[in-house]
Amino acid sequence: MLFLVLIVGLALVFDYINGFHDAANSIATIVSTRVLSPRAAVVWAAAFNFIAFLFFSTHVAGNIAKGVHADVVTLGLVAAGLMGAIVWDLLTWWWGLPTSSSHALMGGIAGAAVMKAGFGSLDGKFFLKTAVFILVSPLLGFLLGWIMMRVTMLIFGRTPQRKVDKTFRRMQFLSAALYSLGHGGNDAQKTMGVIVAALVASHYIKADAGVPLWVVLSCHAAMGLGTLTGGWRIVRTMGMKITKLKPVGGFCAETAGAATLFLATGLGIPVSTTHTITGAIVGVGSVQKLSAVRWGVAGRIVWAWVLTVPGAAAISAGGYLLLKACGVPV
Repeated sequence: MLFLVLIVGLALVFDYINGFHDAANSIATIVSTRVLSPRAAVVWAAAFNFIAFLFFSTHVAGNIAKGVHADVVTLGLVAAGLMGAIVWDLLTWWWGLPTSSSHALMGGIAGAAVMKAGFGSLDGKFFLKTAVFILVSPLLGFLLGWIMMRVTMLIFGRTPQRKVDKTFRRMQFLSAALYSLGHGGNDAQKTMGVIVAALVASHYIKADAGVPLWVVLSCHAAMGLGTLTGGWRIVRTMGMKITKLKPVGGFCAETAGAATLFLATGLGIPVSTTHTITGAIVGVGSVQKLSAVRWGVAGRIVWAWVLTVPGAAAISAGGYLLLKACGVPV
């Protein structure tokens, strides 16, 4: 029982770091356009991260829990997977890279499972669908961001810039709220799935019992608190280094990102909020001219995306061996 409590605590630590690491996804655009100060922006985002449980079902959490075959999952394996995800998130936060906490978690769990029982222990269809959306989510974010920006320019093209800025500074409150809802709705569920896997492995609940309410509330609270702390290194990369945004661009990027997240969460697919909003920001920036996007920074971010799953998997595999050497039942 004590080990289960420790695992749940470790999962909530990851959820907190997830919110801390991914705060940039929710607030980078509204901060870079100077609609809100950084501190006010994280309070705004954290509030909508938390209340997201009122708007979304827990399909994503159920799918995360099924990513590894149930007979392989143990508390030790879950602990090793969380260790890999947490270490990778902290490393990429230190480097200022907006990588995916979602894919770090999946890579961590997968790495520990493969170390224990080989690749046959993974649900191939689930990981294939997730791999497809690694490409689809930023491309969809890019496309929607580009379309929204293009349509907005056609509608407001003859409107004085000062009036456009004033209008969209107000509208960014709505778009940032929608994006934070989508962020909380998709990302908090990944930690829920891991906690459910640990509860099932310890026979605390049945595999088909669903997600307990206390798990839902604690995960959203942990993510909200993490967002409230804010990862400022990544905020600078996301909001100021990829491209320069005005309020209209911030609104289009946030709305495009929110639409993508709402779609994925409704389908029960765990996607990367980082990939989604980065694609949307690049799409908005490229409407004006391709040179408006700092492709060197974007390329560095893409390399971090590519390395996230294998990097977290390698760390968790090492964590699995370490726990095994220490006599922890894995």
